[in-house]
Amino acid sequence: MNFSQYLTMDINMLLSIVNMKLRDEGEQLDDFCQRYELDKTQLELRLNNHGWFYQSSRNQFSQTDQRT
Repeated sequence: MNFSQYLTMDINMLLSIVNMKLRDEGEQLDDFCQRYELDKTQLELRLNNHGWFYQSSRNQFSQTDQRT
């Protein structure tokens, strides 16, 4: 898969692809970024800016619970 457009890709498509790859390939985020030659910080910032945060225990990006 070519992720060269990940900084401008539709956010929903990016989220879907990244979570699918993390789930199907069983890699943690560091390994995933290394495999696809992605800047982990840039990827996380892009998704964080849209309310999605990496949960290492779940190995996926998800929205945090905003309830108090």
